[in-house]
Amino acid sequence: MRWTLPNTLTVLRLLAAPGVALMFLYFHRPWADWFALALFISAAITDYFDGYLARLWKQESKFGAMMDPIADKAMVIIALVIITGYSGMNPWLILPATVILFREVFVSGLREFLGAKAGLLSVTKLAKWKTTAQMVAIAVLFLGTGLEHLEGIARQGMTMEQYARAVSDGLADPIRSCGARGCSSVATIAGLALIWLAAILTALTGWDYFRKSLPYLRDDT
Repeated sequence: MRWTLPNTLTVLRLLAAPGVALMFLYFHRPWADWFALALFISAAITDYFDGYLARLWKQESKFGAMMDPIADKAMVIIALVIITGYSGMNPWLILPATVILFREVFVSGLREFLGAKAGLLSVTKLAKWKTTAQMVAIAVLFLGTGLEHLEGIARQGMTMEQYARAVSDGLADPIRSCGARGCSSVATIAGLALIWLAAILTALTGWDYFRKSLPYLRDDT
C-alpha cells in the first residue's frame, strides 16, 4: 500500500469512527456531544476529498477501494450506536437505526458469500446518496443533543462544569429540564426526519443488492 494523501484520509476516517465513541468515555456531556459532532463532520468531509483527490491525481488503489466503504460503515454504525444509546429508547430513532444496521450487516454478508462475484454488488449512485443522507442525519442528531444540553444549562442556571458533573452523576436530564424546547427541538426533529429518509434509501439499496444477487443464491437443479 502506498501512503498517498487519499489513502491517508481514508485511514484517518476509519480511526475517527471509534474516536466518536471515545469522546463519550473521556469527556462529560455536553462537551462530548460537541466534540463528537466536530470529529464526525471532519471525518465525513474526508469521504468526499479522498475519492476526489484519488481520481484527480490518478492515485486510485485497491487499498482505497477496499477501505473506503469500511470506513463509511464504521462511522455510521458506531455513531448510531452512540446516539441510540443516549436517546432514552426513542422509537422514532431506534426503528430507522435498526433498518440501517440490519441492511449493512445483510449486504456485508451477501458480499462475503458471493466472494469473487461480489463485484455485481458494486456501489451505485443511490448507495452514495444513502451514505450522504446517513452522515448528514447523524450530524444533525448530534447537533440536537448538544443544543438540548445547552438549553438545560441555561434553564437550570448552572455553569458548564456544574452541569457536566450533574449529568455525570445522573442529577440532570437535558430532556426533562428543557421544558418547551427551542432550537434543539428543531434540530432533533430535522435529524429524525433525515434518519428516516436515510433508512428508506438504505432499505432500497439493500433490496437492490439482494435482487442482483438472487441468481447466485439459487441451488443447482
